[in-house]
Amino acid sequence: MFTQSHNFHTFAAGGVLLQFIPNEILHYLGASSAGINPLLLQITGALYLGFAMTNWMAKTVLISGIYARPLAIGNFSHFLIGALALLKYAITTQTLWIVWVLAIIYSVLAILFGVVFFTHPLKTNNDA
Repeated sequence: MFTQSHNFHTFAAGGVLLQFIPNEILHYLGASSAGINPLLLQITGALYLGFAMTNWMAKTVLISGIYARPLAIGNFSHFLIGALALLKYAITTQTLWIVWVLAIIYSVLAILFGVVFFTHPLKTNNDA
């Protein structure tokens, strides 16, 4: 059974980091921490925390069923669009290794959620 509890930890950790240490993240990435940049990272952190809570609340629901289909397409589209953006950025610019790592992680998750979204869950016999 494929559940969403594993995504909770990833999104929650990323969201908390973006919320509480945006200036340090910007410094590490070589970006300016002046102006609106820290605010944009904090808003992105809030988005990730909200996404984590959505996945946590649906952790016991079988994904690809009728009730979790919106959750599956939300995760699939997030990871697919994120993977494409990260890969484009990593290929066209001299970039940090962290961008390649994120691109690989997003690509793998996009593939997994694509499989989940485009296939039907299998019924299991629990004859005990």
